[in-house]
Amino acid sequence: MKNVKKLVALVAAAAMMVGLGACSTSRGGGASGEGSKIEKGATIGISMPTKSEERWNKDGNNLKAKLEKAGYKVILSFADDKPAQQNADIENMVNNSAKVVVVASKDGTAVGPAVEKAKEAGAKVIAYDRLIMNTKAVDYYATFQLEQVGVLEANYIIDKLGLKNGAKGPFNIELFAGSADDNNAKYFFKGAWDLLQPYFKSGVLVNPSNHGGGLNADSTVDASWQKIAVESWKTANAQKDMESILDSTYAQGQKLDAVLSPYDGISQGIINAIQQKRPDMKPNTDTWPVITGQDAMEIAVANIAKGLQGETVFKDVNKLAEAVYQMVVEIAEGKEVSGLNGSFNNGQIDVKSKLLDPVSITKDNLSDLVKANYVSQEKFDKLTKE
Repeated sequence: MKNVKKLVALVAAAAMMVGLGACSTSRGGGASGEGSKIEKGATIGISMPTKSEERWNKDGNNLKAKLEKAGYKVILSFADDKPAQQNADIENMVNNSAKVVVVASKDGTAVGPAVEKAKEAGAKVIAYDRLIMNTKAVDYYATFQLEQVGVLEANYIIDKLGLKNGAKGPFNIELFAGSADDNNAKYFFKGAWDLLQPYFKSGVLVNPSNHGGGLNADSTVDASWQKIAVESWKTANAQKDMESILDSTYAQGQKLDAVLSPYDGISQGIINAIQQKRPDMKPNTDTWPVITGQDAMEIAVANIAKGLQGETVFKDVNKLAEAVYQMVVEIAEGKEVSGLNGSFNNGQIDVKSKLLDPVSITKDNLSDLVKANYVSQEKFDKLTKE
């Protein structure tokens, strides 16, 4: 009899566990499927770092237009280069029940507390182009192959100076990195330095100015990049730095062969400084240095056409906006996000990432920007008119 009672008790317990398992599965299914869908008309937040730079206006408005066309309400904000303002903007999105928050951070670390509030409120967080650091409150990251940007810039310099063809130099080169509060800047510089450093070791490239403490054959990325950083990526800051370099090192007619610039706004500051301090340097002649850049800004299009800037790295923000749009749509539909092809560690977690390919743009393929619908033919013609 006791054995019968024990058997009945075991059967009942098993039935209860099955029931609990079924309930648990049902709730779990709701969390990843129907229950996690976002209705049309819901709010999506987009936080951009500044309105003062051309590309962030394009990025923000491109994504906003796509999401609004798909039926979502969009809050687009620009932080005026102020981390505190960006945090306040994101908190406002949370207060307005944003279901997804897309953040191109001004300061990847400072924005952490704000996205943590968004995450706690149930929103998905997507880091846009710049990784959000030192927090677990990041679901996805969308950007370009960051080191490849530096690779393209360095290869352009290597090609124009004929280094692979055995040119011995020594060639004078000055190097700049992006803003120290932007995590991407380190990756851009690493991609370039990995290729340029061997030429420093062989003595073919030299950095005579000692800018930021100077770079040499033994310099490492971690120890060097912030020393040559341009605060907030600002043209005026780059111009000031370059004027100091020219005054200290090139004031007696010394030749400047190349400048590694990670961004078109910095390139413009470099160009301004050269034109002011060394008017003997003439574009489209051997007296003018090889200058790189990034973002295919309108001023860069004009500068490349005039021979003031040799190259820019084009990161098609239309494609980046499309990639993030697809992320948001898949999240809204309760689907698994597709197209993830990498990950970046932000100091806390490995963030699943969607990485796009950048393209090197020179005078030879400048019109590709029109083909990509990045700039209109009319605008292109005005920018490239001699």
